Amino acid sequence: MLTAWAACPKGTPAMLMRDRLDVVFEDEEFADLYPTDGRPGLSPGQLALVSVLQFAENLSDRAAANAVRTRIDWKYALGLELDDPGFDHSVLCEFRARLAETDATDRLLPVMLYRLTEAGLLKSGGRQRTDATHVLSAVRTLSRLELVGESLRAALEQLAQTAPDWLLPLVEPEWNKRYGRKVEIGKVPGGKAGVTALAEAFGRDGQKILAAAWAADATPRLRTLTQVEILRRVWVHHYYRDSGGRLRWRDGHALPPASLRFDSPYDTDAHYCVKRDTAWSGYRTHFTETCTSELPEVVVHVATTIAPVQDGQLTAQIHDDLAAINLTPAEHAVDAAYVSPAQIERAQRIHSITLLGPVVPDHSHQARSGAGFDKAAFTIYWDHRRATCPQGNLSREWRPLRISGHDYTQIKFDKPTCLACPVRPQCTNAVSGPRSLALLPTRKLHEIQQHNRLDQRTEDWQRRYAIRAGIEATLSQNVRTCGLRRTHYRGLPKTHVQHVLTALACNVTRIADWIADPTRPQRAPSHFRALCTTLN
Repeated sequence: MLTAWAACPKGTPAMLMRDRLDVVFEDEEFADLYPTDGRPGLSPGQLALVSVLQFAENLSDRAAANAVRTRIDWKYALGLELDDPGFDHSVLCEFRARLAETDATDRLLPVMLYRLTEAGLLKSGGRQRTDATHVLSAVRTLSRLELVGESLRAALEQLAQTAPDWLLPLVEPEWNKRYGRKVEIGKVPGGKAGVTALAEAFGRDGQKILAAAWAADATPRLRTLTQVEILRRVWVHHYYRDSGGRLRWRDGHALPPASLRFDSPYDTDAHYCVKRDTAWSGYRTHFTETCTSELPEVVVHVATTIAPVQDGQLTAQIHDDLAAINLTPAEHAVDAAYVSPAQIERAQRIHSITLLGPVVPDHSHQARSGAGFDKAAFTIYWDHRRATCPQGNLSREWRPLRISGHDYTQIKFDKPTCLACPVRPQCTNAVSGPRSLALLPTRKLHEIQQHNRLDQRTEDWQRRYAIRAGIEATLSQNVRTCGLRRTHYRGLPKTHVQHVLTALACNVTRIADWIADPTRPQRAPSHFRALCTTLN
């Protein structure tokens, strides 16, 4: 201990965390990852901490194992003797694989959060904020043509290894040139017709393999091969049979949704997605952190999904997971993608959380013009299932309505009354129909929607909501220091391991900064800014 502090008088993040939290990960918390009999293995608690420190400094496995052997601050944090020889770097890869194969990945963050709570650096309630960012896959981006060609090549490679005698009679002379190396396709001569012709040539070759594998006399084991099953799925996604039974290449508009099809035979969890101006193939990660002024800002929840999963689908899961570890916030600041009246109502009813975020505004032409009668101008009598328009006329129809899988309440007014109304141009653009309203299905949801639309225009609400922007800095920090933008691994489970370790590494850095200087002084203003303040 004295040697470490003599060598590093100001301490390092690893040393400061050790002094404040003592042992972060105990072996008992990961005992089920290893067998109970046989030769004793390495400490899983120490491997977990090494993995966190590795991500905090963005080190390779070999560099992290070398740091365990040579760096005194790491030995201090791990509780090792100075002459401890450490371990081989391949142990870290094996440990991450064990985390991905079980649910142990999601134990790491709660364990650290529990230690922080014990140390008085974290508490429930307060304020939290959440945002998501896109994560690129670890495999190369393929066009549709390259995808089908590479899927067939991968299946042929696996079959050549496991069943060469079965495959050899099926191989055609031109296959060696077509599939003998990585499929890379640039510009195809002949335009769209040339692309279709090449795609259908791939299709016929792949169909030959699939038909032989599913033949009655074929070995059933062939159908269970990973790349053969991927080949079958790719052919279902990108081909169809016409009325004459011929295999045809699907047009782009006839493809399955992006959430059902994948973009590479080597990572079937990587999906294509577009969000505003950003298009990518890979995943999406959601970070939730505390933002209470008197405590350090730490990441308390991490979620990883395939790219097409929308942010709003994670709101309830985040709240439920935080409740499971007794760290629910009093106020949760999120962007518009996470917010809906139903989410606001659920968060308050189940977890007593105030979900703070902008509700989608009224996009009707009446609301946009500012001169017409929008929904807020109508008085709704939910108990009597009636509504009154700004002119005092009662509605004549109240019925349920379903639009794009969502439930609404539709209200219609009397047609003759609407046609004779003197302010009809301010109410509707319909040529001959009456005014109708589509409201949320319950009174509670409708009132939440209307209240939040008014509230989010006020300066007080915008001042409270301004704290949400800080989560974008957290994501940027982890993109720049820990490589969050691109996954290092293939598959959703291993990618989630990377994101959890990244969050833990971020916490180590922030806790060390807080311990070193808990007052967190603000950045000194520039000389010109200081001069300008004297003019006020």
